[in-house]
Order: sequence, then C-alpha cells, then structure tokens
Amino acid sequence: MHLNTSSPLAALQPLRIGVATDRTGGFENWQLRVLDRIAGDNRFRLDVFVLCPQHPAEHKPSPLFSLASWLERVTLGRQPVFVSQHFDPEVQRFEYIGNGAGPSGVERLGASLKGVDLVICLAEDGLPDEAVRLLPFGEWHLSFSAQSSGDVDWSGYSSVIEKQPSTGLHLLVRRGDPADTLCIAACAFNTKFSAVRNGDFVKERAVTLVMRELGRIADTRNLGVALGKAEPARPETAPSHIDLLRYGYSLSSELLGRAGKALMSKMGGGSAVWTLYTGRGTIDDFDPSQAVEIVPDNDEIRADPFILEHEGECYLFYEAYAQGQHKAHIAVSRFVGEKLERLGVALECDHHLSYPFIFRHDGDLFMMPETNQARRLEVWRCVEFPLKWELYSTALEGLSPADSSLTFYQGKWWLFTNLSDFHAYEDHCSELHVFEVDGPKLSRVVPHKRNPVVIDSTIARNAGRMFERNGRLYRPSQRNEHGIYGYGLNIMEIEQLDLDTYRERCIRTITPDFKPGLMGCHHFDAADGRYVIDARLTL
Repeated sequence: MHLNTSSPLAALQPLRIGVATDRTGGFENWQLRVLDRIAGDNRFRLDVFVLCPQHPAEHKPSPLFSLASWLERVTLGRQPVFVSQHFDPEVQRFEYIGNGAGPSGVERLGASLKGVDLVICLAEDGLPDEAVRLLPFGEWHLSFSAQSSGDVDWSGYSSVIEKQPSTGLHLLVRRGDPADTLCIAACAFNTKFSAVRNGDFVKERAVTLVMRELGRIADTRNLGVALGKAEPARPETAPSHIDLLRYGYSLSSELLGRAGKALMSKMGGGSAVWTLYTGRGTIDDFDPSQAVEIVPDNDEIRADPFILEHEGECYLFYEAYAQGQHKAHIAVSRFVGEKLERLGVALECDHHLSYPFIFRHDGDLFMMPETNQARRLEVWRCVEFPLKWELYSTALEGLSPADSSLTFYQGKWWLFTNLSDFHAYEDHCSELHVFEVDGPKLSRVVPHKRNPVVIDSTIARNAGRMFERNGRLYRPSQRNEHGIYGYGLNIMEIEQLDLDTYRERCIRTITPDFKPGLMGCHHFDAADGRYVIDARLTL
C-alpha cells in the first residue's frame, strides 16, 4: 500500500518532528539517543513536546515482577547513562494536553501541532484521533511501546519465556481519518538469554531503525509502502507468576552454564569448535548433505574459509586458532583431493583476525580480513605467495567493521560490511552497510543513502563473498537466532543496488541439520565448481 507522496520542493525544508511523552525527564537511554540524533541533524527540527497523561493503573505489574525485574537489571542489565550532545531536556518546553478531549482541548492540541509533519510517541498512550489526522506522516510508535508501566518494562520477556528464535521489532504509523495503524518497517533480532538484555538490545536497534526511516522521509517526503496492518500488540500485561518462575529457572540454568564455560576458558578450554565441509556445486545449487568433512587437526580449529584458485592449484585461507585461544590468525592450506595440506600462517596481528576475504584486481592478489578490533578496515596485498603480505590501504577509521566483502557489479565497486554502533551491546550481526568505493585502494568511500540498508540479525551479517550467476547477484548471509551466533546460513538475491536503493530477498536458508551433531553453520565460499562451508560443533 502506497502511503503518501508530496512535492519534491518540500524535501528542501527540515522535517518538523513533534514528540509525545508522559515525562519531562528521566528518559531511557534509547529515547535520549533518538532525541539527541534528531537535534543534531539539520534535516530535522524538533518542534514541540506534548506531555500526555500517565498510563492507566490497570497495567501496573505485580510487586513480585517489579522486584525480579529490578534485581535482573542491577545484576545483568546495567549500562552507563547516555549523555546527550545536542538535546537538553532541561531547556525543553513541554505542553500538557490532558486527554485532548473537548473542543478547547482539540483546538489547543491542533494549534500545538500546526505545521508538524509527524509525532514520535514515547508515551504509553498516544494522541487522540483528532490530532493524528492533522499529521501528514502520522504518529510513530514502536511495537514495544505498550509493554511498560512507569519504570518497569517487560518488553523483552515474552520472547525469552516462549523460546522464540528471534525477537521482532515493528515501526508502526497511526494516521488517516479514521486513524489506522500500519507497519512501515520490521526486523528481528537474536533472542538473548536475559529478558532485560533482550529488551534493551531491541531498543538500541530501534534507535537505528527510527533514524533511518526519518532520514528516508526527510529526503523523499514519501512515507513509502506499508508492510501491512499492524500485528496484534505483544502482551500489555507483565508476565504472570507462573511465567516468572519458568523464566527464573531458565535464567538460572543459563547463568550456571555460562559460569562453567568461563571456568573452562580460564583453564585453557571453552573455545567454540568449528569444522569445514567441502563438496561440488555453486551458490545456486549446492547440497550440503552431500559434502564431506575436512577432518580437522587437533591443534587447529578452522572457520570463515575462502577458496583461491592459483596457478593450477586450489588453496584455502581461513581463520585459525587452537582450543583455549581467543585471538585467531589467518592460515593457508592447499587442497590435496578432499584433504588439506597446511602451509603456514598467512597473516597474524596483535588483534584478532578472521574472515580472510581474498580477491584479485589488476594482476595483484589482495586480502581484506576482519580487523574490527583495530577499529578500521584493512586491505593487504600479497608480495610473496602465500605467506607474505603488506598493508595496502585502510578505511572506515574509528569504526568497527566486521565480515567485509568487495564486489564489482555493473561497472562499480561495492563494499558490504557489518558495522556496530558503540551502544551498551556492541553487535556486528544486526546492520548491513553498503558503500560505493574505487576498488581496493579505498580512497573513495561513498555511503549508501539508506545505510544501514538491512537491520535484522537473521539476515544482515555477511557470510562469504558475493557471486554473480546468470545475471543475478547473490550474497551469503548469517542467520543468527535461537540464541546462537552462526546458527544458519542464508542465500540472499540482491534485486536492486544503487546509492539510493537497496533491495534483496532470501531465496534459501541452510540450517545445521544437514549432518548429525552440528549446532550451526555460518559461511560459504566457492570456486571452480568446489564449495566449502563451515559448521559449528559446540556452543
């Protein structure tokens, strides 16, 4: 459903934004982040703060849940208070509207919202319908908005209690006459073991989602295409005592397991164990059930494999580490039949290395490993194959890129990378960013207008190089869900790619049931009819 279009001239003016809230201070971190980013961006203007009544008392959670939630927050969910750079609630004027009922209330509210393009609702209840119909781009809600009362929030609980593989987030817009609620953006995130952390994580991601959609509206003055009517709200009441007991047992078991893993790590064990499988096929027709395992060596755990055909032989570059190690290096081996002959360490640094994306350009051989701990993107050039490399170029200084890939498509170089915002929960699985670049020199890096082009931990993170087959461009991506990093592997088909638009669809998902004993699979590469994937054996 196409929602709204207006004159291109309107896009020259800042998007005028109102805020509906039920408080004048004590904003949550995610709320402060949204307000601070709006205030610091000249595409937007914060016009008015409307103070709404508090939520009805019948939604108040039980004392037992309030105590349990508080204990979990102080032990597992503590985070530093966000300090705004551009937004100061102390100098903000708040207009109290009551319930907005009656002719005088409606008239006063209409005067307050005159010229406002949209209202972001941070209150548990929204504006009256008479006010909503005045807003060209409606009143914006997030799907967790009704799952709180005062300072108690239960938005992260239902997904954990119900053991859902992922936790959904929807951006909802209420608009029109009569007012109707539609979904304009939706995503999902790997469910955490802690409900408080799960809720906080989704709220952090909501900041990025809201800002991306606000930017799109400011640029286009077009609300876009609705994904459909809003789904029924998640529970508006806190978990029952029985649900709370179930959750407490699950959380205790998880914490005991994590304590055991931490003890094993101190004793030199506890590393996640991966193995490799290889077979014959390409990205659009491979069958992992027919793959054979590359039997691992006792002192080398392997993941993130990339194949290279070089001078008539087939080589494999991969992340390598031994049990108990948490800083990996890049190793290289040569295929001898279906087995690997180890050749040595291709690249080692003071920080962790993985994802050795290897490619050719203008007669040279390059590698772009993951170096997010160095807070930049690095490209290395081979000077003596296969064990000697020199730093060739860097980009994205000060950022945290992971699992980056380059592809040359329709006459242009494109960089795909997974950036993590520096929130309380640093995460590289939820956001895909695209840049147009000038090749491996990376001297020209132009961000996509809609970055992050994907917000969703079930499809966003890269899982290997991209392939062009029969005119179609494919992107392997990780499927992170069920509380597992690297649970599954998606094959995404990119349907549109330019600096203004990005569109892809999932055409296939590989789950870790193609061989017995697997817990996950999260990487694919192929060359000359051979493919290789990695598979997780332990958590």
